[in-house]
Amino acid sequence: MTEQTTELTFLKSSRKRRIAAFAIDHFVMTFLMVSIVFIALGPNFMDENKMGKMTTTMLAVMLPGFLLYSAKDSIKGISVGKWIMGIMVRDENNQNEIPSFGRLLLRNLFIIIWPVEFIVLATNDQKKRLGDKVAKTVVLKNPNKPTKLPRFLVLIGVGVTFFVFVFFFVGSAMKNSDAYKVAISEIEKNEQIITETGGIKGYGMMPTGNVSISNGQGQAQLEIKILGNTKDVNVSVYLEKEPNGQWKLIEMQK
Repeated sequence: MTEQTTELTFLKSSRKRRIAAFAIDHFVMTFLMVSIVFIALGPNFMDENKMGKMTTTMLAVMLPGFLLYSAKDSIKGISVGKWIMGIMVRDENNQNEIPSFGRLLLRNLFIIIWPVEFIVLATNDQKKRLGDKVAKTVVLKNPNKPTKLPRFLVLIGVGVTFFVFVFFFVGSAMKNSDAYKVAISEIEKNEQIITETGGIKGYGMMPTGNVSISNGQGQAQLEIKILGNTKDVNVSVYLEKEPNGQWKLIEMQK
């Protein structure tokens, strides 16, 4: 009975589980860092005057973000991705022992050369990447992993959180952009739209499209839903901006 328990406890993780855990961790940590950058910039980050601040903020977040990324396994040798996939990091010589924080940090520093790490993991017969070899660690299946339902729910929760954040934050940023404000101003001057809608009473929750600015020059393609007193209409608006100039309406279509 004891031998059977030991064998199950020390079963190595498959490469598929490790790759899936890495993908989840990469998604979570990247999403966290990008969210911090966007929140620091505020919803008007698309404005031209924010471009310099965006670069500075991204650089300020990258270093602590990478250190946080490298420390992702520091809680009992288990990251978010490893928890979901039911695996854990342990000392290769004593598989009951959790490696020290320093060794876990060292192990993940090699993620910066992730293409090499992926090749080594895919071809190594011991299912180890360079970080494991240097830190003398091994990735095992977690015999105490939770049941599939909570792990599946956490995975779904991560995905839902991402899409909700993108939907509301990017939509809010779009509404706060100068391009959107000019588009709304032009829409409210359009007699044909006012007549067709019976008068404009509002706009859809989130516009779609894109706004891009490079070296002071910008292009914007926006799809805006107009809520009318008698009829709702969707309008496609294209705008351009010259360096140091204002946004100008180029085309409007229903």
